[in-house]
Amino acid sequence: MKYIKLQKLRAKPFFTVEDVANILKEKEKSARVLCSRYLKEGLFIRLKKNFYLLNEVWDGLSREELYRISNFLQVPSYISFMTALSYYGITTQVQNNFFESVSLKRTKKIDADGRSFYFYKLNKKLYSGFLKKEDFFIATKEKAFMDAVYLFSFGKYKIDFYSLNIAKLDIKKVKSLARTYPLKTQKIIERLCRT
Repeated sequence: MKYIKLQKLRAKPFFTVEDVANILKEKEKSARVLCSRYLKEGLFIRLKKNFYLLNEVWDGLSREELYRISNFLQVPSYISFMTALSYYGITTQVQNNFFESVSLKRTKKIDADGRSFYFYKLNKKLYSGFLKKEDFFIATKEKAFMDAVYLFSFGKYKIDFYSLNIAKLDIKKVKSLARTYPLKTQKIIERLCRT
């Protein structure tokens, strides 16, 4: 009976113990115990502390809904790197169940029931060049490319450059963005944009 009432949570991208308590009109302590039990029974998926999803919803989430969840897992953050380049059709590499973002907080990985969310910390001065699409934040295609090349230039990220269709990028924008990155990154961009 309680689980049927909790179907109202389907409309939310995620929910908390407080949400469960409100729907069931119970105390938070009871809702916390219920969440723990439903987690063990496989009815809930925990993405991080006090951040749940109905298991039946998890498998049916669209790419865009997963991007939105990624934004909530680490605030602030935006989708970038190969994940964004795949979204824009710049790379032939399709990333299934693997989502990469830029964050102002520490670099970390969150695994949740077969899906991985990676967050790479960038310097605050490089935290720009993203926009809000639908209900999530994502880098522009040029910025996603720059973020990837930046980490690559310091040996912190792997890129298969042959999988990228650089012709789909606005090279003027890439070169303009490159000016804010270290010289090491700029040199790689110069080489890539000549080919």
